[in-house]
Amino acid sequence: MSSLFLPTMLPLLFLLLFQFPCSFAASDSVYESFLQCFTNQSSTSNQLSNVLFPQSDPSYPSVLRAYIRNARFNSSSTPKPVIIVVPLLESHVSAAVICSRNLGFQLRIRSGGHDFEGVSYVSDRPFFILDMFNLRSIAIDMEEESAWVGAGATLGELYYSIWQKSKVHGFPAGVCPTVGVGGHFSGGGYGNMLRKYGLSVDNVVDAKIVDVNGRILDREGMGEDLFWAIRGGGGASFGVVLAYKIKLVPVPETVTVFRAERTLDQNATDFVFRWQTVAPTTDNNLFMRMLVQLITRNKQKTVRASILTLYLGGADSLVALLEKDFPELGLKKENCMEMSWIESVLWWANFENGTSPDVLLDRDPDDADFLKRKSDYVQTPISKDGLEWLWKRMIELGKPGLVLNPYGGRMDEIKATDTPMPHRAGNLYKLQYSITWHEPGAEAERNYTNLVNRLHSYMTAFVSKNPRRAFFPYRDSDNGISKTGSYEEGKAYGIKYFTENFERLVDVKTAVDPANFFRNEQSIPPRTSKE
Repeated sequence: MSSLFLPTMLPLLFLLLFQFPCSFAASDSVYESFLQCFTNQSSTSNQLSNVLFPQSDPSYPSVLRAYIRNARFNSSSTPKPVIIVVPLLESHVSAAVICSRNLGFQLRIRSGGHDFEGVSYVSDRPFFILDMFNLRSIAIDMEEESAWVGAGATLGELYYSIWQKSKVHGFPAGVCPTVGVGGHFSGGGYGNMLRKYGLSVDNVVDAKIVDVNGRILDREGMGEDLFWAIRGGGGASFGVVLAYKIKLVPVPETVTVFRAERTLDQNATDFVFRWQTVAPTTDNNLFMRMLVQLITRNKQKTVRASILTLYLGGADSLVALLEKDFPELGLKKENCMEMSWIESVLWWANFENGTSPDVLLDRDPDDADFLKRKSDYVQTPISKDGLEWLWKRMIELGKPGLVLNPYGGRMDEIKATDTPMPHRAGNLYKLQYSITWHEPGAEAERNYTNLVNRLHSYMTAFVSKNPRRAFFPYRDSDNGISKTGSYEEGKAYGIKYFTENFERLVDVKTAVDPANFFRNEQSIPPRTSKE
């Protein structure tokens, strides 16, 4: 961590926190200094007991735990923040930035807590958490067909709010309703309407951010370079995003979903091979996700390939479309379910048919499994022989699964440089490697992460190269880690996530945060005079 903001009166205290991160005496002293600064900067002392949570506060453990979504980072040995700041007002965010900088502490920014590597709430240096969950307001303007959405809102809350105002509008974003808007949008944001409308950030028209000096800036105030950077380059490298203004998209009154499955003895290989050419090229209204999972059938391990679909239209037109594009599927109208768009949101989130949309307001705190995710991009179809070889390797490993998300459509039409998220035309589909387990402990983590790493290694011949691309929101520490905040460290993972856009992101970072206050293990570094 940079020492540029470390006052000379605090080095001993800083050393204590390095050596004794749970020392209440040390953390209480920091809290008193932070409280004084925070009170002065925010011009308020009211309700601060609901805003600032030092380690000695009885509510500290529950506040910390509520939005930890990966149990790997919820152990007694996981580094803990000295203070958790839960802002109620935008001025609280400004104060948190100024006071964290003045005291020389890192500031981790948490929206929904779904960061796969826990970067939004864990650091190996003394740090504070800025927990945005109270800044969740959603203001929808149907006349303008737009909405301002607070960074602390969840996708479920956004979808519910749109549904309350209109049955023929939606928004292209993720399928997990508890994901936070702040992290999702700032990383790009994809979902099951990306072939029709692109990424979430392709539909963002304004934003509000707190910069390193505590100023609150909108698009005009921040300028087009910074506005570009926080739409896919990760907001936490540049400031604290308070809210995004989005344009709503039209959806039909009736949409259609279906699920189709094949196992190896049901020609799953042919099924997946054909999917690779159909899913990225078919009608833009159709999104077909492919899941590849191991199951046990007749006491034998086998591979099951499943298609999950959203079609922006009725079942008759979908059946006719796939009879032409994917006759091997053999889709019949009775295999389909017609429903409203909000009902499809629930279906994709694995709720039972007939569930009330009210469930989208459930934030489901304290819900976390042990998990590891990785990503790749496939640019040419994998041959049938290659798929057969892959199934054998997956059966040998016994645990990891794959999620294949088709691109094409609108994604092919948007230039790679229009937003920091560059993976557009030329990519058939995005590949997620997924493994989840329930056993705690370092040995279990080593064993399971080794399995998914081996599967990732097996895929080397089939995926993008020079660089081997990765999807930034599927954060993966194996892509590289920044320990010193240097350009060279950042380039290791930055090129994989952002390809040619990495250099522009570095330029923006250098302009708005040259001292690298907003920093984490995979943040954008500033450029030094040597680079």
